[in-house]
Amino acid sequence: MSNINEVTSETSNVWNNHISVPETPEGFTLRTTYPTNPDGAEVMLERWDAGSEEPPHSHPGDDMTIVVEGKMSIKFYTKENDGLVADGEEVILNKGDTGYVKAGRIHDAKYIEDCKLVYVHDKAFGFTAED
Repeated sequence: MSNINEVTSETSNVWNNHISVPETPEGFTLRTTYPTNPDGAEVMLERWDAGSEEPPHSHPGDDMTIVVEGKMSIKFYTKENDGLVADGEEVILNKGDTGYVKAGRIHDAKYIEDCKLVYVHDKAFGFTAED
C-alpha cells in the first residue's frame, strides 16, 4: 500500500490530461470536471506558465482559486468613463493561498512563477473580456 505522502503534484495523475482551449491566452491548459449538475460548480485544474497572463475580465459566477504551486497576482478594476481604472492594491497569491473573486468583478491575473491551480466557479464557467 502506498503512503499518501509519497504522492505530490509532480507524481499525481490529477495533473495529467490537460488540454488547450481555443481563444484563451497562450500558456494556459486545463482539465475540467464532467458537467453533470447544471446548478453545481465547475472545477478546473489549471496550469499556467511563468510570465503568462490573463487580460482584465470578469466571470458570471463567484470563483475561488487555490494555488497548489507557484505564485500569481490579481489586480482589480472598475469601469469609468474612458475605460478601466485600477481599484485597490494588487493581491499576491503564493503556494497554499486561496483567493476569491465575486461574480462580475473585473480583474486580471499574472503568473509570476509556473502555477498549478485548483479553480472553482459557481455554476457554468464564463469569461468576459473587458476593455
